[in-house]
Amino acid sequence: MAKVFFTSDHHFGHAAIIDYESRPFGDVEQMNESMIASWNETVGKEDQVFHLGDFSFLNREGTSRILHRLNGYKTLILGNHDRSRSRSWWLDAGFQEVSGNGIIYKEFFLLTHEPLYMNRHMPYVNIHGHIHGQKYEGINHFNVCVEHWDYKPVSFEDIMNILASRQEADRDSSAEG
Repeated sequence: MAKVFFTSDHHFGHAAIIDYESRPFGDVEQMNESMIASWNETVGKEDQVFHLGDFSFLNREGTSRILHRLNGYKTLILGNHDRSRSRSWWLDAGFQEVSGNGIIYKEFFLLTHEPLYMNRHMPYVNIHGHIHGQKYEGINHFNVCVEHWDYKPVSFEDIMNILASRQEADRDSSAEG
């Protein structure tokens, strides 16, 4: 049975991100190849992947070469670094679907590039990227930036398990207070 995965902020071809985010790679080629291998070790050919933005800094040909090597049916939600290119540019490069806005997934999850304001009483979870290694999580936020997940997409099943643990911990701390 096909699985669903979420990820963001690969920044393929962006050498400066290695220093900006203290990524454990010697150069951009090692980073790109390592992230492609990690993706394909995690995602099967029939799986679905929602990429929540900032996919590639390469030209269309370079981006297309990477996309065609990656397993899964790939949907892109445009990130701040993706928006200078049109939706059709990304489709031509190899994404199966592209959204300029967030997507509502399973009527409960808001998929966006940048985290949205969510107070603790809102009944939704914002799955997002953009903030790389920073922490901005709780019962209403889930950061899928590659820096948090060993440069691999994270499965919906794992997200659900982690959120359940967070909700239980939140209930426990509320009961103590």
